[in-house]
Amino acid sequence: MSRQPYVCFSHGKESGPWGSKISAMADLARDRGLEVESIDYRGMDDPAARVAKLVAHCQPLQKPLVLVGSSMGGHVAAAASAQLPAVRGLFLIAPAFYMPGYEALTPTPRAARITIVHGWRDDVVPVDNSIRFAREQRAGLHLIDGDHRLTDHIFEINRFFDWFLDDV
Repeated sequence: MSRQPYVCFSHGKESGPWGSKISAMADLARDRGLEVESIDYRGMDDPAARVAKLVAHCQPLQKPLVLVGSSMGGHVAAAASAQLPAVRGLFLIAPAFYMPGYEALTPTPRAARITIVHGWRDDVVPVDNSIRFAREQRAGLHLIDGDHRLTDHIFEINRFFDWFLDDV
């Protein structure tokens, strides 16, 4: 098994596999010599189907994994981590946890390290949801002055991602 982690990105419901945040983080990971992939979930609204697709993609890999997800993609990455044996880390951006009517579906992840970045002004996924999740999972949490998309904060996100990769 290769010692270098394979970084796999999961985009949000309204996004695509190579949006601005994922592209910036992928460039950073590639600059570190890491292999990256971003799964295309467009047209798939069911989170369970997205989790199954991510697990099917990652299961045959003989590499430690770093799963990165934004919004619904954060939920997908965390849920998939519970089904994959070699997840070194989860890096989650405004993950869709504890959403009204779906609280029971919030996953219990399995990863050596979990870090969350969330915007204080998020009007889609309440910041309190990430605070709660971080407390329950003993995850790292970075709160920044941004909205749900955090597109104006790519530099900060990459700085946190770079530090995260140092530890995984």
